[in-house]
Amino acid sequence: MKDNNTTSDYSKLELGEFSNLTENVFQPSPDFKLEGKKFVKDELGLTSSEISFNTMLPHTAIPLLHKHKENEEIYIAVKGKGQLLLNDNYVDLKEGTIVRVATDTERAIRNNSDAPFSFIVIQAKENSFEGSTVSDGYLIEKKPNWN
Repeated sequence: MKDNNTTSDYSKLELGEFSNLTENVFQPSPDFKLEGKKFVKDELGLTSSEISFNTMLPHTAIPLLHKHKENEEIYIAVKGKGQLLLNDNYVDLKEGTIVRVATDTERAIRNNSDAPFSFIVIQAKENSFEGSTVSDGYLIEKKPNWN
């Protein structure tokens, strides 16, 4: 990470290149370790979601299935190719693919290619969004000054 900026108005985190994400290690328990996963909720002070940035090396896989109690997940393929296993169904992922996974769906992910696979996962509470971004936003009189 290169720099962190946080004010009351916004927060900023520089993760660096996706290829360097493999230096991050997520270890939720002594017997399970996952390389290449970086959660950013705490560092950004997120209040409505969790986001992870991920890079999997070629021919690696998450060795377990999991579900969520409250959070749906959105998988966004950024670079390379991979595959989700969703309730015994294989779903191919490539750059630009976006998949929403409901809470009660069994899931795992793998990189079944010869190159690194980078993706983003967003977790948010299922069925909690009650508005639209268009109706939530509003214009103000002030114009941007890009000088």
